[in-house]
Amino acid sequence: MIPKMNPKQMRKMMKQLGMEMEELEAEKVIIFLKDRKIIIDRPEISVIKVKGQKTYQIAGEEREELLIPEEDVRLVAEQAGVSEEEARQALALAGGDLAKAILGLTEGKDG
Repeated sequence: MIPKMNPKQMRKMMKQLGMEMEELEAEKVIIFLKDRKIIIDRPEISVIKVKGQKTYQIAGEEREELLIPEEDVRLVAEQAGVSEEEARQALALAGGDLAKAILGLTEGKDG
């Protein structure tokens, strides 16, 4: 168990171990994944440097957004006979599922 240390003592100990810590000020961090992005608003970012390597520690309010490829938007718009904006909204509601988005847009149109 590590005894309680004040920040000054902690920095001194880290320096003795060859570690440096720096706080970064940022408004937002965005992590792009294959199918979505993670957005961290008002992040608290610590950079820890050890032997030339940097490690970033990020904490904050997290939210996710689905990334919808433009070719999917065009395909849904064409198949459902709607605007690209309507297709984009339908894809977002369908979680990116093309068939579900097209069905949602075309149900009741044929009536």
